[in-house]
Amino acid sequence: MQRDQIWSLQFQTESRSRRISLERIWQIMLVLSHFKGHPMGGYGGALKQLSIGCASSYGKAYIHGAGDPVAKWTADHDSFLESMADAASSVVEYFKGNIVYVNVMKNMSVDCDCCSVAEDPCIKDIGILVSLDPIAIDQACLDLVYAATDDPGQKHFLERVESRNGVHTIEAAAALGYGSREYELVTVE
Repeated sequence: MQRDQIWSLQFQTESRSRRISLERIWQIMLVLSHFKGHPMGGYGGALKQLSIGCASSYGKAYIHGAGDPVAKWTADHDSFLESMADAASSVVEYFKGNIVYVNVMKNMSVDCDCCSVAEDPCIKDIGILVSLDPIAIDQACLDLVYAATDDPGQKHFLERVESRNGVHTIEAAAALGYGSREYELVTVE
């Protein structure tokens, strides 16, 4: 996506109705993620949003089952994390780099928003990150949580991430080559 491109919806008036032309709108994507813990993935961020968030019901079962929808709750855990990384790569490839990622690090609980009964937020708000790289943004979020050593909820949050080997999704995604774990953090005030 070039910086000078403008994307818009065109409205055309026809007799008694308006039609929205979606020309070019499906060629870009904004991935808005609430960064938080997750009961299966350890954490949820851009990579989880690309994989599970973009998948159909069958696709979600396929990812959770690491290629076997029947095994969606019994698959090898690291294979599930690798399956998320692989599914995310398909979305990245489809959009050919025309994706912007926003991870919101506020109201972070060890549980996902998808849990019917989630724990209350346990770690202080850190901020909002924006990137063109899904791997870098998730790595940066984890690094910021690790850096929050004065936060009383940090250990509880990291226990969830580490007990589920959450970083493995980032490792697997980086191995697939559609992003990097290296980044430059630029603070905007």
